[in-house]
Amino acid sequence: MENETVSKNFIENIIDEDLAEGVYDTVHTRFPPEPNGYLHIGHAKSILLNYGLAQKYNGKFNMRFDDTNPTKEKSEFVESIKADIKWLGADWEDRLFFASDYFPQMYEAAVKLIKKGKAYVCDLTADQIREYRGTLTEPGKESPYRNRSVEENLQLFEEMKDGKYQDGEKVLRAKIDMASPNMNMRDPVIYRVAHMTHHRTGDTWCIYPMYDFAHPIEDAIEGITHSICTLEFEDHRPLYDWVVRELEYPQPPKQIEFAKLYLTNVVTGKRYIKKLVEDGIVDGWDDPRLVSIAALRRRGFTPESIKMFVELCGVSKANSSVDYAMLEYCIREDLKFKRPRMMAILDPIKLVIDNYPEGQVEYLEAPNNMENEALGTRKLPFGKELYIEREDFMIEPPRKYKRLFVGAEVRLMNAYFVTCTGYEADDDGTVRVVHCTYDPATKGGNAPDGRKVKGTIHWVEASNAGKATVRLYENIVDEEKGVYNKEDGSLNVNPNSLTTVTAYVEPVLMEAKGYDSFQFVRNGFFCADIHDSKEGEPVFNRIVSLKSSFKLPKA
Repeated sequence: MENETVSKNFIENIIDEDLAEGVYDTVHTRFPPEPNGYLHIGHAKSILLNYGLAQKYNGKFNMRFDDTNPTKEKSEFVESIKADIKWLGADWEDRLFFASDYFPQMYEAAVKLIKKGKAYVCDLTADQIREYRGTLTEPGKESPYRNRSVEENLQLFEEMKDGKYQDGEKVLRAKIDMASPNMNMRDPVIYRVAHMTHHRTGDTWCIYPMYDFAHPIEDAIEGITHSICTLEFEDHRPLYDWVVRELEYPQPPKQIEFAKLYLTNVVTGKRYIKKLVEDGIVDGWDDPRLVSIAALRRRGFTPESIKMFVELCGVSKANSSVDYAMLEYCIREDLKFKRPRMMAILDPIKLVIDNYPEGQVEYLEAPNNMENEALGTRKLPFGKELYIEREDFMIEPPRKYKRLFVGAEVRLMNAYFVTCTGYEADDDGTVRVVHCTYDPATKGGNAPDGRKVKGTIHWVEASNAGKATVRLYENIVDEEKGVYNKEDGSLNVNPNSLTTVTAYVEPVLMEAKGYDSFQFVRNGFFCADIHDSKEGEPVFNRIVSLKSSFKLPKA
């Protein structure tokens, strides 16, 4: 076992090399979201990767909000992101930062570039800058303002800061190379005028740094060693390296890119989620049909299931999509031994045991989880009238049907054998009541004479049953049509994504509090909704059904 090699991902290999060569003597990572929406499952991968690397190498992990764009940023999003990261178990200790904390240093950094002749104030409009930039096959043209003197640039940049210019009237650009094959290096804009109130700095600033300029500075100030980001920033890395090099940071951070986490048939785009919220199709950013981290938490997913999912996805350089069924597999695996298995009837019909004593209720012992004895047992009320699932009785059953029909004997879970003797139905054929007799000798679910039954059904005693609201979810996306409409780019919404039913449940389930989760026998895993559950009136969200054809891919 001592010679067994642990497989490492490519990022860990880079870190190992950097530590061995003395490039860095520690590992310091960060998670830097922009507070312009709620985080989703893809962000969970980044959070757990960055935090996991810091833990593995006994390093540090920073939480930093990249709040350089006051247009879409809100304190609401800041608070939701902090809650998500804490829930996932990533501990930033006392290292909570905001890019806006560094606005003075960023301004000074821009001044330093101007003094070095590496930045200039440009009067071209946004459209003109695009036009001058050239194409992938043609070099760009230099701005007519590119060769302003250092003194003039310093004066104009100070005037920009002092509010003398309108939005879009002037920008500060890095002076790099208008013929570079990398479009990001063709004199990118690094500061723009924006007369907007910032959620933290108020009206102190009317110029704001661009992300590609701000981000490497933030990393360098905080002593980040490995700046882990997603693959779309690979083309921005030369600019990242240029910024930290030209600003002469003594131990500049290293940017490393990895592939994003894509899930099939889910909505992660902020503008699409915003539209679903605004159109009232979902009840907020944490609606359980979404895959924001807050929505997954509300639906009943656990941090452990998310971590298992992220680990199964792995870390690579190649973009790929993962089936949502794998996420469902992870929550099933996490909950199946942890949660009690209770009885709840989602589509009820009444079962009357004609030979059971009138008015009698007895209490039967039932295990909370047959695969985990540590969860103990509970007492179940049992009486003459029960509720069973409508699908557990058929008038004309197909071959191999193992549940109730006239003449059939089945086991009532943890109770008795019963034999169906008849039923009552409405004029349209809808069954209302099923009649049966029970065998008192089979208490506990086994017959003293050794006879076997093929079917076992669950039930809830009628006089003690609680009535609870239960929400059943399907994908919010119409999976047959795909996520987006090819013609106009709109979402293909599944009109049946939410079904609400009233269920009869064991009395103990009426005491459930928000985030309490259970397995409902044969129906799936359910979680009490944190917003809509009230004392004695739980609302249960189905986390996931019990069965799936998904199998883990072979390694």
